Amino acid sequence: MNQLDNNTRDLVASLGRSAAGIVPFAGAFLSEVVSELIPNQRIDRIAKFCQELDSRLSSLEESDLRDSLNNNEGLLLLEDGFHLAARSSSDARHAYIAMVVANGLSDKEADMERQRYLLNILSDLNNEEILWLRFFACRTFGGDTEFRNKHKNLFQSVRPNLRSSEEDLDRSGLQASYKNHLIRLGLVEEKFSFDSKTGLPQYDRLTGKPKINRTSITRLGRILLSNLDLMPAE
Repeated sequence: MNQLDNNTRDLVASLGRSAAGIVPFAGAFLSEVVSELIPNQRIDRIAKFCQELDSRLSSLEESDLRDSLNNNEGLLLLEDGFHLAARSSSDARHAYIAMVVANGLSDKEADMERQRYLLNILSDLNNEEILWLRFFACRTFGGDTEFRNKHKNLFQSVRPNLRSSEEDLDRSGLQASYKNHLIRLGLVEEKFSFDSKTGLPQYDRLTGKPKINRTSITRLGRILLSNLDLMPAE
C-alpha cells in the first residue's frame, strides 16, 4: 500500500471518529470501532446509523454497553451493522439495521448469533420487500387498514392479461418476484387449496399449478418484523 492510500485511510478514519462523536451517549465506543472497521466508507451513512443506534442505546447503563461490546459476539454484531449501514443509503434502512443491532446489545439474554442471522436476512431484502412482509403479517383481508392505505400503490394487485400495458406487466413481475423471494427466505409461506371431497390439492387450469388459498407470515418472518418494530397489533 502506498503513502497516498495510507493518508486516505487515516483521513477517513479521522472523519469516522468525528462522525461517531456527534452522538452523545455511545459516541466514544462507536468511534473506536469506526476507525478500525470501515475505512473508506461513506461517512455520512455511518453517521446516520450511529445516530439511530445511539437513540436506541441511550437508556442503557454504560457498564452494560461496555460488557456487550467486550463480548466477541457483540462486537461482531456491531461490525456487521456498520458494514451493512455503509452499503445502505436510505434513512429507513439505517433505522432497521440499528434496531436489530440495538436489540442484541441492549439485552443481556440476547442471542447474538440470532441477531447476526437476522441482519443477514435483512441485507437480502429491499425496503419494498419488508413492506410486503408486513402486508402478509396481517391475517384478515380488511385489517391493518392504515398501513395498507399508506402503501396502497405498492400493494395494488396487478393481474396480467393480453391487454396489460408494459408497466402493469413489470409491476406484476416485481410483485411475484418479491413474494417468491420472501418464500425462499422462509419469511412467508403459501397455503394450498384442497378439494373438500377428495382431500387433494386443487389446480389452476390456466397455469397448471396448485391453487393458493392464502399467503401468510412464518415464525421467522414474525421474529424479523418484531425486531424492526413492524409487527401489526393483534
